[in-house]
Amino acid sequence: MSIVKHRSIGSVIKGIWTHSLSLLTMFSFPYQVTVALHRMRGVKIGKQSHVARGVVLDERNPELIEIGKGVAVTSGVMILCHQRDLSEYKPGMYAMHCPFKEGKVVVKDGAHLGIGCIIMPGVTIGEGAIIGAGSVVTRDIPPYCVAVGVPAKVIKTFETNNDEIPV
Repeated sequence: MSIVKHRSIGSVIKGIWTHSLSLLTMFSFPYQVTVALHRMRGVKIGKQSHVARGVVLDERNPELIEIGKGVAVTSGVMILCHQRDLSEYKPGMYAMHCPFKEGKVVVKDGAHLGIGCIIMPGVTIGEGAIIGAGSVVTRDIPPYCVAVGVPAKVIKTFETNNDEIPV
């Protein structure tokens, strides 16, 4: 993950643009319009993916999000690509004055993100993985499994036969 300290005028203007589009996604209908608006913000979203209203896709770095084909992103999901770098934090400091760390988030084909889950920066969700409602994903999740909890842990895996996976 890279560390970011200050924002340029260009990044502020970009932020206003992406935030405005993000606000529109909260009221868009049908879901195809929501997907189109997120794509305009810079989020990479594959075909046949569904992004519900009420989803928060990082305001600061939407271009660091890649969502594969046939992915379901349900209501209340948050995908974050930045967080505070607390490595230099100490008593007497304000946490909000610490710089940001940024990391790409990749959600592979066919994954399902349950209601209200949070995906933290730098995480990859494997193909066909299912993330349970309310889970907080802080580490990569392997393909074809169910992960739940805070932090999310794999509780079930599915054996795959490549001949059975639809294309």
